Amino acid sequence: MTEWLTREQALERLNVRPQTLYAYVSRGRIGMKPDDADPRRSQYRADDIAALGTRRERGRSPRAIAESAIAWGEPAITTAISTVLHGRLVYRGKDAVEFSASATLEEAAALLWAADPSVSFASLTASAARHSGTQTAFARLSALAAEGWPSLGRRPAMLQQDGAAATSALATALGASPGSEPVHIRLAQGWSVEATGAELIRKALVLLADHELNASTFAARVAASTGAPVAACLLAGLATLSGPRHGGAGAAALALVEDAERLGPDEAIARWLAHDRPLPGFGHPLYPEGDPRAGGLLADFGIDDGLVRLRKAVLAATGLHPNIDFALAAMTRSLRLPADAPFRLFALGRSVGWTAHAIEQVTSNRLIRPRARYDGLVVGAVSDG
Repeated sequence: MTEWLTREQALERLNVRPQTLYAYVSRGRIGMKPDDADPRRSQYRADDIAALGTRRERGRSPRAIAESAIAWGEPAITTAISTVLHGRLVYRGKDAVEFSASATLEEAAALLWAADPSVSFASLTASAARHSGTQTAFARLSALAAEGWPSLGRRPAMLQQDGAAATSALATALGASPGSEPVHIRLAQGWSVEATGAELIRKALVLLADHELNASTFAARVAASTGAPVAACLLAGLATLSGPRHGGAGAAALALVEDAERLGPDEAIARWLAHDRPLPGFGHPLYPEGDPRAGGLLADFGIDDGLVRLRKAVLAATGLHPNIDFALAAMTRSLRLPADAPFRLFALGRSVGWTAHAIEQVTSNRLIRPRARYDGLVVGAVSDG
């Protein structure tokens, strides 16, 4: 049975200040839940605190620091672009949810790139492919990457132009109509969505624009550190996003919703958990009290009864709240978007963040090259008989 500690007990075992405890919680390193006896107070998972204490006892050698940083650890790269702080997503000092209330993706790019406010993703040429989608997106970015200039030795304004061109190409590849309007309007046109739906698409794109050092952003920064063209950095991000543990989470959330409709929410939840599968669309290591991006998006439209029942059943069974993947799945159903709309929205919105991180990495003039901790055979150590 899980043991939970009071705030005072947690501080005593860790021997840290309250601010440090809250930082561990916000980064998902210590689980937290409301106190059953007094919901105004919080309790902290003892197992997480013990594991954290063990890691601290190993010392702060470069190897130990590197290994802890690679998986939900302390940030391995300094950035001024975005962070998660006390359960809030922050874009260059602005609360991302508040910013998304009215901002367009173009305005998010101007903020995250620290660029001139007139960023445009206009495209007067429709995608050359017969059907838009993920394959077309990979093909267009690959072509741009092959033709692009290396990023080293070029001013940020030039790299921003490359990023805008790559995002524009990505938008049309993912279904946006050609034109000079903001990209959310053109995407709504391509999906035959009315004005109310276009506003939801706008907000979703802004909320997805960046999320500090997630896997795809790290991949984009690694590519940028070598001097690769900006389009190649976005291609590295897109390739990483395509994995089921990252951008594929939206499709998995839709699958859970369909199971819940067919089997009932309790049975569907039990089956997923019985197969040792985390529930897609619920919970997030960085947001123990709930994903603010999901809350910001779900506040603007009503979800159907099936989703309401699933959300309640998951909360009762696991204590987990909806994350952005659940919100994207709900929006996809509400607006009757293409089945892969969550991935398309993720890729288009996050291309702005990938560009921001690529530019920041290039201007730092540092190569990202971690060392491996080898645990294989040693030369000369194998006996021949």
